[in-house]
Amino acid sequence: MYFVSRTVMYTLALLVMFSATAGAAEGGAIPGAIGGGLAVLGAAIGIGLLAKGAVESIARQPEAAGVIQVNMIIAAVFIEGATLFAIIVGLLQNPFAASN
Repeated sequence: MYFVSRTVMYTLALLVMFSATAGAAEGGAIPGAIGGGLAVLGAAIGIGLLAKGAVESIARQPEAAGVIQVNMIIAAVFIEGATLFAIIVGLLQNPFAASN
């Protein structure tokens, strides 16, 4: 658990550093970058747990491997689609943009 929390903290620190330099010219895109990063982090954890469950299920019932793999791929596609939507919404939200 310590390794996971340390990795998450390093990832968020790098995300803030890179988004601060990238967003400086645009007037501040840090909140959108953090939201996009959190969406990717959540998707990575979700797909990892999905793959873990699928591998454990295949180990218990090898004859059902084909069905389990198809269901795993469909679920991973839905997770990826929701993540892409969250990234786009997060990056379009910029509360620091100058309003005209």
